[in-house]
Amino acid sequence: MFEWLGNNWWALWLTVFLICAAVEMLTLDLFFIMLGGGAIAALISDFLGAPLWLEVIIFCLISLLMIALVRPIALRHLRKSPTEQLSNVDRLIGLEAVIIESVSEHGGLIKIGGDTWSARSAGPQLEPGQRALVSAIEGATAVVIPAAPGSAHNNH
Repeated sequence: MFEWLGNNWWALWLTVFLICAAVEMLTLDLFFIMLGGGAIAALISDFLGAPLWLEVIIFCLISLLMIALVRPIALRHLRKSPTEQLSNVDRLIGLEAVIIESVSEHGGLIKIGGDTWSARSAGPQLEPGQRALVSAIEGATAVVIPAAPGSAHNNH
């Protein structure tokens, strides 16, 4: 087996990459995937005929560079949370809704961007045709407040 491995170092680099990828899926820290990138670089260098000592140097160098340069940028992008990256429910907060059935603190129906939602009022009772703003989503119920007269909020 060691003789085969001595002639096929690519298998070791592929194994290192697969282990790093599996550990990355468990940790989601973007550390092990950077080591996996180094393993892929070493695998490629093996296919190009590099000696083992050079493959090890390439693995270490590429891994360190990826950890130092790529990981911080990737983490910064992953931790951003602009409005475009909000979940579907979070996007509804602040949108204008139209009252379809009277909405009181006990319930009612509204239309938000073409979709009908059950709703309850966080303020006075709202009548059909009135406009309201979505202030929160609680489960499958939108919590609404009266919209200011003449308000022009985003409505999909």
